[in-house]
Amino acid sequence: MTERVFLDQPTLANTSATVVASGDQGIVLDRTVFYARGGGQPGDSGVLRWAGSDTPITEAVKGEGETILHLATAGAALPPVGSVVEAAIDWQRRLAHMRMHTSMHLLCSLIKGAAVTGGAVGADKSRLDFDLPNPPPKEAIEAALNALIEADHPVRSEWVDEAVLDSDPGLVRTLSVQPPRGTGRLRLVRIGDAATPVDLQPCGGTHVSRTAAIGPIRVVKIENKGKQNRRIIIAPAG
Repeated sequence: MTERVFLDQPTLANTSATVVASGDQGIVLDRTVFYARGGGQPGDSGVLRWAGSDTPITEAVKGEGETILHLATAGAALPPVGSVVEAAIDWQRRLAHMRMHTSMHLLCSLIKGAAVTGGAVGADKSRLDFDLPNPPPKEAIEAALNALIEADHPVRSEWVDEAVLDSDPGLVRTLSVQPPRGTGRLRLVRIGDAATPVDLQPCGGTHVSRTAAIGPIRVVKIENKGKQNRRIIIAPAG
């Protein structure tokens, strides 16, 4: 398996690693800071540096089992199996995804009682789809979202027994994607204090450590995507 360093150290931009497999289908490392595409968040891009050479990585994706594939640019030199590389992500792109992903958690907390039917994280704009009969007021949602951001709530991840989903199934807000089960443990992302969190739900993505790091957000538009589906698109205000 590939050790997912980004889960507990989301601000780590590079790490040393050993090449386990290397080929046209992707490069597998024993550990990585590259987030693999999933849960609506794009995979990280960046570079692998080794023995005076480098391999540009266009995206990281999930491979077989618990491996992560680092997809190299077409025609790039590939590091040999057993070599030690420095794996470095495009930090500014990752940071943009962290800010937007965290803001989507805050947005989810504002649309109470509605399941999430889909979503996509982007550096420039992101979206969440909700199972709602009527669209929420755009200006009010934007004001409430920015108030939560400015309150500078802490953002923390914690590992718990996956049985918590049996005792509290309401933790899962998404209809389209369910948390993976079978490992015995579950990663929860908590925004706010332990007693009365702003948001608490399973998530394997990357996030900023405090909401103020997101910066101002604007609600671009709210669209009707079906009789019972409302899409809210957000973007950085700056």
